[in-house]
Amino acid sequence: MQIAFTKSALPKTGAVVIPVFEDDDSALKAVDEAAGGALAKAAAAEFKAKKNQTLDIIAPRGLDNSRVILIGAGKSKAFKPLDAESLGGTAAARLLSTREKSASIWLQGFDAPGVGADEVAARIAFGALLRSYRFDKYRTKLEKDQKPALTRISIHTASTKAKTLFADLQKIADGVFLTRDLVSEPPNVLYPESFAARCKELEALGVKVTVLGVKEMTKLGMGSLLGVGQGSAKEPKLVAMEWMGGKKGDAPVAFVGKGVTFDTGGISLKPGPGMEDMKWDMGGAGAVTGAIAALAGRKAKANVVGVIGLVENMPDGAAQRPGDITTSMSGQTIEILNTDAEGRLVLADAIWWTQETYKPKAVVDLATLTGAILISLAHEYAGLFTQDDALASELAHAGAATGDRVWRMPLDKAHYEMIKSDVADMKNIGGKEGGSSTAAAFIGKFVKEGQAWAHLDIAGMAWSKKDAPTCPKGGTGYGVRLLDEWVRANYEG
Repeated sequence: MQIAFTKSALPKTGAVVIPVFEDDDSALKAVDEAAGGALAKAAAAEFKAKKNQTLDIIAPRGLDNSRVILIGAGKSKAFKPLDAESLGGTAAARLLSTREKSASIWLQGFDAPGVGADEVAARIAFGALLRSYRFDKYRTKLEKDQKPALTRISIHTASTKAKTLFADLQKIADGVFLTRDLVSEPPNVLYPESFAARCKELEALGVKVTVLGVKEMTKLGMGSLLGVGQGSAKEPKLVAMEWMGGKKGDAPVAFVGKGVTFDTGGISLKPGPGMEDMKWDMGGAGAVTGAIAALAGRKAKANVVGVIGLVENMPDGAAQRPGDITTSMSGQTIEILNTDAEGRLVLADAIWWTQETYKPKAVVDLATLTGAILISLAHEYAGLFTQDDALASELAHAGAATGDRVWRMPLDKAHYEMIKSDVADMKNIGGKEGGSSTAAAFIGKFVKEGQAWAHLDIAGMAWSKKDAPTCPKGGTGYGVRLLDEWVRANYEG
């Protein structure tokens, strides 16, 4: 969808969107004069201007516009950048449900005391763009009313810098859309080799992409990662994506993602109902890939590497068994008690290799790791596990700023005790209690002493079964904005 910024007068035809504060309807008044008060009269009956409340006025009296859509913005003093994004997304969602081909969002007179006009306009445009995402490439028989007609939104504002701000946000949206695409692809299309090929496309942005196959990983001793994929006909891959936009020679920060492109559970087979959802068990790897694309797209002045371990977890005759003992790249041995606790096995070798190869300043891993995190945090937050208070604070601030929210969870000595094995250095599950924390502790066993590290369990955030203001149901792209903001706030000059 095309988004443009203009200072021109409001068009006399087509659809018009007007945001309205509960305590300030200046933007509405500017348009309502031409309608002879008809808009205010229509709004008086049922429109309270609560956040994201909409009122669609078809062919309003006194105007030649096809419709005027009023959108509530809440209290003006409480209005924040994320509210602007939500407003833009709500506008796009409503417009996309109509047959309108173009629309105008009228911001003249819409002034938020705590947010500059430039940012308001850019964020509204950003929200509209994020909400316009669709994944329907495999739907060959869409009815006419199922195909969106909307192709252009014009933002009418006196702002002089909104277009520049939006250009930066647009690159972040590109990263979010890439992640949504990856998470949405079916597993017969997206598997380790094809995922790695998608990563190679980032070379066009200046990203250096390295792909390791089974031969290279075997030589490195990555028994933990390779064990997960040994039951699949699709060979595992390890992909490293380097964006070096910072000072030459400076150590990078690292993102590491779990990339299980389909998870049957292996020999510890999952129940059949709902197994189709496991196509998005690579959500962590998707987020890492999208974040690198966003950083490279906007030419971030930081050194960042993204590493993803890509495997399929299948239950054939060669598959890993409960009771097996495998040796990781670190040399530590692992007793496999449940082959459905596979993501942590992938991350174990990926994180160790990342530290050995890049000596990073900090490591953040992302994984759709445990169902237990859903019990704790539902679909509202990712679980944040770290013993580094400063890193926890940085990620929490980045989450609050972007809407990719995190909630810090416990990670203690007791959780490490719970994964001790009688026959190996550790076991890959710790029991029913504290499942998300023991999973984090397992990963922590592969973090070197003194290394800044945080684990994000995003099992409840990578996919949504309902629409949100800036995201249609399906793949959310969670993590891209969080990582981008974390780098921007803490590692760019």
